[in-house]
Amino acid sequence: MTLGPIRKITDVCLLVEDIGRTVDFYAGKLGFELRRRAEGFADFHGSGVTLAAWELDHINHHAGVSNRRSPRGAHKVCVAVELDRPEDVDRIHQELSARGVPFYGAPADYVWNARCAYFTDPDDTLWELYAWLDGGPGDYHEESPETETAKGDR
Repeated sequence: MTLGPIRKITDVCLLVEDIGRTVDFYAGKLGFELRRRAEGFADFHGSGVTLAAWELDHINHHAGVSNRRSPRGAHKVCVAVELDRPEDVDRIHQELSARGVPFYGAPADYVWNARCAYFTDPDDTLWELYAWLDGGPGDYHEESPETETAKGDR
């Protein structure tokens, strides 16, 4: 059996360097509700998915997973949060910026028809706040009819 048909991802676990610093950031700055805190581990309530954090040295000790650190600024994952309205992106950007959350810039409208803002946590996990603009997501990945025709000519 492959994992594809299961289609039920329940947790996203971030591998972090300092669990205390991570809890302070997610509970203190972002306002996540801490569900469980243990040595080297914490998780937070979410809607439909649990956000967990596991210290690299702790998972290495217990599960043998590598505790190799990425170079500062190297992103391995982007956690995206869909908001109801584009103006919510601006409001939350302003609130989190006031709490010291480091954003890459002001919210902007992007070619994929969404208003987005990007920030990182203390371990350089990239986060995206987004809301669809009028017309919703559409499918900007669809190939144009010209591309389809060219493929048929091969």
